[in-house]
Amino acid sequence: MEVLQDKYYELQKFWDWAVSISDPRVKDWPLMQSYTPTIALTIIYIFSVIIGKRIMANREPMKFKYTLFFYNLGLIALNFHISYTLFVSAYRAGYSLQCQSVKYSYDPNEYNIASALWWFYISKLVEMMDTIFFVLRKKNNQISFLHVYHHASMFPLWYIGVKWVAGGQSFFGAMINSFIHVLMYSYYGLSALGPHMQKYLWWKRYLTILQLLQFFIGMVYGFQSLYLGCDFPLWMQYTGLVYGVTIITLFLNFYIQAYMKKPSAHLQKQKKAAAANGEVNGKVTENGSGSTNGSSVANGHVETKKDK
Repeated sequence: MEVLQDKYYELQKFWDWAVSISDPRVKDWPLMQSYTPTIALTIIYIFSVIIGKRIMANREPMKFKYTLFFYNLGLIALNFHISYTLFVSAYRAGYSLQCQSVKYSYDPNEYNIASALWWFYISKLVEMMDTIFFVLRKKNNQISFLHVYHHASMFPLWYIGVKWVAGGQSFFGAMINSFIHVLMYSYYGLSALGPHMQKYLWWKRYLTILQLLQFFIGMVYGFQSLYLGCDFPLWMQYTGLVYGVTIITLFLNFYIQAYMKKPSAHLQKQKKAAAANGEVNGKVTENGSGSTNGSSVANGHVETKKDK
């Protein structure tokens, strides 16, 4: 028992020291006073997914056509605000794309960057609703490990980002990610309106490629920072790189399964079925009725037409 108490006091001492070197500008901002609410909300999210799936198992799926549309519209606006604010404020502050230290300053541009990063952190809490909507709509095939891991990790990680490094190098990843999310939630919003919008959603695969591309750009940015010895907390640089490796690994696996393995296998199955019926006449194609047409891909899930 005494050993446990000693460990607790050591951890408390370490936390008190960590808080003493945190960003003074954000200490009184909502959810920034303690890590407890962030951890609690993340745990609630995970248990909501697990328990929610069990509750919905014998119930009819709920429909949220216009609710989903306006939800996505709200996230488009929020992510656009974040991306735009970070880009404009970083430009005005003379930020470098090679090395940029954190300035705990109340200069309007620096303060706007810190504020935008806080909103980015909040957006990760709001985006947990993506999964809750899937649960309530019984889209369990879309609640992949990648999807839940991404949503459950970004929110607590960005608490750390805002609490200690709300500026400097942190702006780049948040700016790129929020821009990609403008496109992603535009896709979601159109998709929520129904199957008749499918003809306007031909760019789904390119959205997935852009998501992958942002991760690789982030990794290059991180390695460059280490190589140049940038004046930015080393622990944060390594944390970002390790997390980036996990996301890229999972996302690459998803991309391969969704676009390289499954479509090909499904196409062969369609061809065999057509051959058996004497229908092999060149009509079954990967972009036609035989395969992936009508599936939406983002954040590690695949949605087919029949799922709409």
